[in-house]
Amino acid sequence: MKNSPIYIIVFLLLNVIFQAELYAEKSDIRSSDSGQKSTEIKKPNILFIMIDDLGKDWVSCYGADDIKTPNIDSLAKGGMKFHNAYSMGSCSPSRTTLLTGKYPFRTGWVSHWDVPRWGVGYFDWKKKENTTFAQLLKDLGYATAIAGKWQINDFRVEPNALKKHGFDDWALWTGFETGNPPSDKRYQDPYINTPESGSRTYKGKFGPDIYTERLIKFMRTHKDEPMCLYYPMPLLHRPFVATPDEPNAKDRIDRHKAMVRYVDKMVGQLVDELDNLGIRENTIIFFASDNGTDKLITGSLNGKKAPGGKGSYTEAGVGGPFIVNCPGRVPAGTETDALTDLSNMLPTFVELGGGKVPGNLTIDGESIAPLLLGKAKDSSRNWAMALNYGAAKLDKEGIRPGQAFGPRVIRDKQYKVWISNKRQIERLHDLLEDPAEEKNLLASKQPEHKKAFVKFKKIVSTFPKSDGRPLYDPRAKNSWDRK
Repeated sequence: MKNSPIYIIVFLLLNVIFQAELYAEKSDIRSSDSGQKSTEIKKPNILFIMIDDLGKDWVSCYGADDIKTPNIDSLAKGGMKFHNAYSMGSCSPSRTTLLTGKYPFRTGWVSHWDVPRWGVGYFDWKKKENTTFAQLLKDLGYATAIAGKWQINDFRVEPNALKKHGFDDWALWTGFETGNPPSDKRYQDPYINTPESGSRTYKGKFGPDIYTERLIKFMRTHKDEPMCLYYPMPLLHRPFVATPDEPNAKDRIDRHKAMVRYVDKMVGQLVDELDNLGIRENTIIFFASDNGTDKLITGSLNGKKAPGGKGSYTEAGVGGPFIVNCPGRVPAGTETDALTDLSNMLPTFVELGGGKVPGNLTIDGESIAPLLLGKAKDSSRNWAMALNYGAAKLDKEGIRPGQAFGPRVIRDKQYKVWISNKRQIERLHDLLEDPAEEKNLLASKQPEHKKAFVKFKKIVSTFPKSDGRPLYDPRAKNSWDRK
């Protein structure tokens, strides 16, 4: 019976069926891994928008009274709005922290340094400390692009800096180049660098339009593969200018309002294009700022006068808007007091892309991806930091900060301390009770205040005794070098 023809035929049929099912299962696994059948597994696109000099006082969903920002508000309404997000407080420290996931005391970019204007040192791609999120995401199969403001390399010296930093495409205002007056233009008749044309003036154009159009073009070209788009907008930085939509804006405050509205318009254009391309639900949008509003601008926040705080360690200087949106992935209508700062972005992007930060790469940030995707109720951070001070200086060894150890602030969800250049805590504030930071609790005898002090003192003890210095690579003098 065992060897009867019928038994053999049945056995062979069953085996064929089993093998077919197994093959189908394996095929499904492969297609899921490639993202062809499962949107859950497909790597999300990442769009990080960072505005220059924007505080909460000029975003209506945060309570700004003097402006309406409907497109930004829509991101908040359909996504996650953070109340305790920190930047570094000024341009260069914030941007290098975002790119590397490291606090400025590691990279040396503790101060603002406009490389094209002031020369020598630069943001060096050869140093492991300066590994960017773009380099890591490229390793994960992402197409990468950047448009807007760079300012931390001189493209005359390093024309391929952006490619070496991991970006496939770019359209960038490099920052004002000493000895090259046209390069001062970032808005009207902008001076912009692209890989195909180098640096040139775009007569009759408005810079933000070129940057936005470049990213839209990149989206269209790479819509069928994972993308990371970084948009460090030059808006709202000085000079305060009239925009194409409001050409008659005359005084400073009216021009600033016009620029804010143009930011909101650009955000809307990018979101609309994602919708048009059918990739909106697979794109995680981040909206942030590099520091607070310019000190020349005073707004109104929740019925109270709100002077700009750029460059200061007040909450108006370092605590800015931070919104994350992705329909179907990021829980809509969420407001969170979770702590985050710009150092968290590199590990977050890498985790969202399905990778891990290399074990030999030291970073300060921690991924907030589980929080963003609704898999955690809080971030893993129990403190956030802001560090920046003044402009850097030049000596015979290159770039050096104004001080060996830079002042900084640290906060948790309730308390904040100010740390001096002598590594000493000099101010303690309860932000829940005293958001304006008017009452110094350092001498308080209350147990909760003493406990907070001890906690922050332990954190301070982990910081290096002196901050790092950016790379100095001696080179032949150029005609434009600072005298």
